[in-house]
This record gives sequence, structure tokens and C-alpha cells, in this order.
Amino acid sequence: MLSNDARILRGAAIPSLGAGLIGTLIGGITVGSQGAIGGAVGTALTLAFFGAGLKAMSVIGRRWSELFMAAGLLVYTTQILVMAILLAVFRDATFMDGRVFGLTMLACVLVWIAGQAWMHTRVKTLYVEPESEDEPVGPERH
Repeated sequence: MLSNDARILRGAAIPSLGAGLIGTLIGGITVGSQGAIGGAVGTALTLAFFGAGLKAMSVIGRRWSELFMAAGLLVYTTQILVMAILLAVFRDATFMDGRVFGLTMLACVLVWIAGQAWMHTRVKTLYVEPESEDEPVGPERH
């Protein structure tokens, strides 16, 4: 993972973890152990899916830069769909509180997106790859 990608990951994951811990704490206080479990599971799933998506985008950006925009849209759409499916699957789970799970997951997703957008504005990313000295320049380049 490139240093810029690592900075973006930290800038999104750390605030999301904080939001998840707050959701878990509130769920534990208001609902009990099932609320705490719901908050913890929601936080873990959000961090795992969005972290994996950022890692996938890092790999795609390095290998196939021409597919970066389409891949970004596909990864983001897939993440949101998977989160919606998880909400539906775990809605009636008996080992955790579904409401705390859903609200904590929603909070973590929103904080992740905001943190990632914020870090993208702060990280200096090259938009054009500089040419190496070994590559020919001009009309002989094919």
C-alpha cells in the first residue's frame, strides 16, 4: 500500500472506529450486552468491508489506472449493497440488538465516507505519472 493510501486509510478508519466505540458504548448502556455486541459487530463489519474496498482500489489504481473510476463506482456500490444485505440478515438476530447494530453501522459508514473524502483533499496525489528517464520522449514513443 502506498503511503498516500495508508494516510487515507488511517484518516477514515480511526474516526470510524471512534464512532463505532461510541455506538457500542451507548448500545451497551441503553440495551445491555446485546447492544454492545450489536455495536461491536456493526463496527467490525464496516471497518472490514470499507478497508478491503480501499485496499482493492489501491491495487486497481496501481495496476489498471484506466479502470480506476469504474472500479471505484463498482467497489462503492458493492459495499453499500453488502451492508444493506447484512442489515437484512442480522435484523432479527437473537445474539445482538439489531437496532444498535444498524445505527452503529450507519454511523461508521457515514464517518468513513467523510473521513475518506477529507483525507483525499489533504493528500497530495499525483494525477499524472512522471515519465522516467529511460522512456523515449516525443514522436518515437509508441
